[in-house]
Amino acid sequence: MGLFRRRGRDAEAEAEAEPDDLSTDDVAEAEEEAEDDDLEEEAEAGSDRSDGPWDAAERPDREGYVDLGGLRLHGREGMELRLELDESTGAVSSATIQLGNSAVQLQAFAAPRSEGLWREIREEIQEGISRQGGHADEVPGPFGRELIARIPARSPDGRTGHTAARFVGVDGPRWFLRAVFSGEAVHRPEAAEVLEAVVRDLVIVRGAEAMAPRELLPLRLPDAADQPAAVEESQDELRPFERGPEITEVR
Repeated sequence: MGLFRRRGRDAEAEAEAEPDDLSTDDVAEAEEEAEDDDLEEEAEAGSDRSDGPWDAAERPDREGYVDLGGLRLHGREGMELRLELDESTGAVSSATIQLGNSAVQLQAFAAPRSEGLWREIREEIQEGISRQGGHADEVPGPFGRELIARIPARSPDGRTGHTAARFVGVDGPRWFLRAVFSGEAVHRPEAAEVLEAVVRDLVIVRGAEAMAPRELLPLRLPDAADQPAAVEESQDELRPFERGPEITEVR
């Protein structure tokens, strides 16, 4: 017992010998640095692909999927698929899924083998929206870090207002997927849940050919024979917000 008592007195003496030179400001600064480190670690953690979206090598089975070339889409009851065409080339530039009052625009791009693109692209999107007079906050989400944005937009009757959008990015093996949610899916988790499941079920077909980073993976119109009955196709554009402030081009 004497041994433990003697050590306790030594520890107390050492504590008394050490001056307490940490001010309130020092403590606050240390706490802020710890929070910044936590945020940086979270940002560096990357995209969560534990439940998808998938690389073609991970999900080779095509049954039940709509084949759009660079993307394979699993159908849902009541889901409407809209394909946007590039006016200059006639090529399919994006696919948009609409369910009820929510939509998600999908595009996939080539990416470097050694690193992801999403962190850099998030910063570019934030800067672009800011230049347009809008605002975008970076927040944690089910796929990793994402952006909740308030973007200037012009209504069909010419009035200027704002629209909400949610930018999600997923880094995969040699590809990058961008999903832009609009409508109720931006702020209502129950509305976003079904569309998030659609994104989780996506299969990205990168292919073996050489492509420059950020080059759009080619999309195509689906074959009618391969299209599940649950999916309604339209080649008309769905514009969740105006092209100008959309800030979704990745080049």
